[in-house]
Amino acid sequence: MKTVLVFDIETIPDVAGLRKLNDFAPDLTDAEVVDAVIEQRAANGQNAFFPHYLQKVVAISCVIRRTTKDGLPQFKVGSLGHLQSSEKEIVSDFYQLIDKYTPQLVSWNGGGFDLPVLNYRALVNQVSASRYWEMGESGDHDARDFKYNNYISRYHLRHLDLMDLLAFYQGKANAPLDALAKLCGFPGKMGMDGSQVWPAFQAGQLNDIRAYCETDVVNTYLMYCRYQLFRGAFTEEEYLLEVDFVKKELSVQATQEGSAHWTEYLAGFTQ
Repeated sequence: MKTVLVFDIETIPDVAGLRKLNDFAPDLTDAEVVDAVIEQRAANGQNAFFPHYLQKVVAISCVIRRTTKDGLPQFKVGSLGHLQSSEKEIVSDFYQLIDKYTPQLVSWNGGGFDLPVLNYRALVNQVSASRYWEMGESGDHDARDFKYNNYISRYHLRHLDLMDLLAFYQGKANAPLDALAKLCGFPGKMGMDGSQVWPAFQAGQLNDIRAYCETDVVNTYLMYCRYQLFRGAFTEEEYLLEVDFVKKELSVQATQEGSAHWTEYLAGFTQ
């Protein structure tokens, strides 16, 4: 099995960036800065959702599904870095995974949100990502392959944005991950949604944010498995075996300290 890397990010407003771009009094709190910008946006007829370049990454969660050198199946889920990691460290960790594995990237709306945000935050934080940007121009042994199938093009499959593909690249047909996952018998979102990340971060609940993000990447991986069944890459037996394998791996993880969210997640299956 080729290495699959499913990813999802959680973000908050880039308060330091907002201060740089606006003439705010230095004694304003971060919350007051964000509220002031939301008011400005509302006065200009804009919604409260900040543009991609003003989103700061606070969590990146990943599923890695691969076959080890010993031929053993491996399923790992977790969040990059640790609670004290800087944004630069976790963004750099993500691109280093691509450097290490050259995986099949899988996301839900990664082309519309996650990757553009990561692109901008990599620029801001001076992060290097040469493998990610490979388009057939380097001297690497497999560079030619990337000319015709790379991570950058919307219609190449080294990055598979499931939401975009299943909607046939029509925004009006996009489906929310939570709803579609539940329709397919998977647990869906656990704990919060994206609109609650900023208040949770302000309350010091980064652990909860990371746990929420981790359940989302497992939802996305399970939707990827269902897509593989849909397109004939999995037989029904292979699909069921893979879902059972994921459940077993999560059951093991649920016994570890700080992993109670997996117990709740496993209870949410309806198939």
